Amino acid sequence: MSTLRMTSDLRRQLILGAAKRCFARHGFAGTTTKSVAAAAAISEALLFKHFPSKAALFAEILAEECEADPALADLLGRKPSTTTLVELVRSMVQHFVRISDGPDKEDEQRLRLMVTSHLDDGEFARLVYAKVEKLIGAAFVASLERAIAAGDASRVETEPLNLFWFAHHTVLSAALMRLPATPCLAYGNANDLERQLCEFLLRGIGLNQAAIASHLDRQLKPASAQSTIAESAKA
Repeated sequence: MSTLRMTSDLRRQLILGAAKRCFARHGFAGTTTKSVAAAAAISEALLFKHFPSKAALFAEILAEECEADPALADLLGRKPSTTTLVELVRSMVQHFVRISDGPDKEDEQRLRLMVTSHLDDGEFARLVYAKVEKLIGAAFVASLERAIAAGDASRVETEPLNLFWFAHHTVLSAALMRLPATPCLAYGNANDLERQLCEFLLRGIGLNQAAIASHLDRQLKPASAQSTIAESAKA
């Protein structure tokens, strides 16, 4: 009787499926590579051939979830342009600002894990940053170049990818300020925070005021409308 060897890709997907179940049930801290291997019905040694650590497993799951997000896939599929650039920044700001307000606490737990990683060996954070760069970095840079060519932005420096990371780190830090039950900083009028952050970042990456006013106003709904949407999501 012949046996068909499982392909590496299929084995990888089975491991990821088992890891998702384990992480969902026990959280990151409560999950071990041994328990994931048992759930996947393989040895821990075989698991390590595909994923060198628990952090690598979790980072890969996060990357898959991002790639499967239809809104992000639609955005990354658009032609590079000033509009796409503004939408990328707006989406990033919206995601981070709303982490502490959303009913789903998974994003909050992931943010805490990122902070812990920075204070520990940094492995998980490095993996996540590498995947974010691969997924979004090129689209950001290409759209920034188109904005400069269209006269909507000025070139700020010779490393445009750094501008993406400066924007990312800014909104990540803003999210951390709002993470505790009693925020470290209230940022004044929280209803205006998304717009303020978007304008700050867009100016920082080189967009001129005319382009910001034109493109951002198309995408940011009034604060009252945003509050209504947020309340509907919680209902």
